[in-house]
Formats: sequence, structure tokens, C-alpha cells
Amino acid sequence: MSGAGEIVRPRHARAEAPGATLVTHGPRPLLKDVAHDQIKERILAGTLPPGTFLSERHLARELGMSKTPVRLAIERLALEGFVAVSPRQGIVVTGMQLDEAADQFEMRIAVECHTVRRLAGRLTADQVQVLEGNLAAHHAAAVVQDAARARELDTDFHLLLCGYLGNREFQRVMERLREKLIRAISTVLQRQSQRMLESNAEHRGILEAVLAGDGEEAARRMEAHLEVGRRFLGSGG
Repeated sequence: MSGAGEIVRPRHARAEAPGATLVTHGPRPLLKDVAHDQIKERILAGTLPPGTFLSERHLARELGMSKTPVRLAIERLALEGFVAVSPRQGIVVTGMQLDEAADQFEMRIAVECHTVRRLAGRLTADQVQVLEGNLAAHHAAAVVQDAARARELDTDFHLLLCGYLGNREFQRVMERLREKLIRAISTVLQRQSQRMLESNAEHRGILEAVLAGDGEEAARRMEAHLEVGRRFLGSGG
């Protein structure tokens, strides 16, 4: 059925079958982007936990590049909230504060429950195919305990649903929360790896309710799903 908004797929969204090879073409990434992605992944994976002090010189040596792209990467990571930079302390990896996590989940519950309530019975065949592909790939990543891939696909599921509603203000809210959303999912997975399969099953339940046209049940399942993350972060695992 028509009626749901169409969007560009999230930056990391992949609907290919599990195990498929993704072939990409285009210019090589800039060194500052390579540095950003590699440092961020170390933070998300827990290799660089909160409170770790970073050195541009050491990072540049480890990454095999000059300090300039590393410095630019650090500036971007600071804007995204992954590190804090000060003349007195230097560069330090930040953690997710409890009040910050609570505010994020409160916002997400409001936006995402409304989103699935409105989407119920309105998804197009193409949109369902993308979401089914996401769930299949997410499940495959969870089975082999690929936390980075699972985190990416978990994030994409939420962004896809919000995008399909076609509400630009909601999309802007979710895009602003993108890095915080990734950080929250990563924090949970570091402490409780079995959460990958549980989260995938909850996503499946949410989509089933949406496809059945039961907006209230979809919203109830979405809120329950998000409450798990909020309680987990609030309790410190």
C-alpha cells in the first residue's frame, strides 16, 4: 500500500542477504575519515573505554598516518560526544552519562512509538523487503557474535522505520541522535552479548505487529524494547 514516506536508506543500511559480498566503487576515503572510523570503532568496541587518555602522536603511529588527519578525526569525535578535549586534561574518551541516556530514551520512546503506530498497515512491499533483509542480516550477525555488524543493523532498523513515516522533523531528531543511539547499543552489547539475539527477536515482533496493522501493539512492543535498553544503562549493567 502507498502512503508511507520514502527516504534514502541510512548510511550504513544493507538489505543484502547474509553473507553477500558488498561491492563498492568510488574514490578512496580521506585519511581523516579513516582515522575517525577506526578510533570510533575502538571506542565502541570497548578497546578504548571511558576515561582513556588519547595521544595524537600515538594514534597517528598506530594508524600509520600523520597527526593532521588524526587531529581532524579527534575534532569530529568531540563534536559527536565520543571524546572531550581540554587544554588542561588533553583528549579523554567520554562515557554515556545516566541523565543523557535517560533523556535519549525518553525522546526515542515518544518518536518511535508514534512512528510504528502510524506505520501500521502502511508499509510498501519494497519497504518490507528492506526491513526483512535487515532482520535476516542482523540475526546472522548475532549468531556469530559480530557486535559491530549487529550494532550497525540494529541502528538501521530504527532509522528505517522512522524514515518510512516521512515525517521530516522526526527524521531530523533521529539523525541527531544517530551517534548517541550507536553508543547506547554498543554499551549494552559490550556488557551483555546475548542481547544481540534478544534485540533481533524484539525487532521481529515490532515488524510483525506493524504488518498486521496493529499500531497499538507495535507501539507497545517498541516501548518495551526501548525500556530494556533504558533500564540496562540506568542500572549500569
